[in-house]
Amino acid sequence: MNKYKYIDAQLVDGNKNTGFTASQIHYLTHQILKLTSHLELHSKDYSSQRGLHKLLGKRRRLLRYLAHKNTDLYTDILKNLGIRGLKSR
Repeated sequence: MNKYKYIDAQLVDGNKNTGFTASQIHYLTHQILKLTSHLELHSKDYSSQRGLHKLLGKRRRLLRYLAHKNTDLYTDILKNLGIRGLKSR
């Protein structure tokens, strides 16, 4: 439970509602970082690679949704998490 308290402390506006888009992005980013560090040690773990690609796709979809609905919150999340923004089409 300690790791979730750490993630909750980083959330924008302190919103701990797990259905909130920003919360989902924070939790996904934490999982992506864990999986990335695992894959640095075990580079041929293909099932974990597939899981990482699925998590990245889900986070990208949530970021795209948030960019259209609430641009200010989108920029705050990008700054707090230190991730790149979406490519414009």
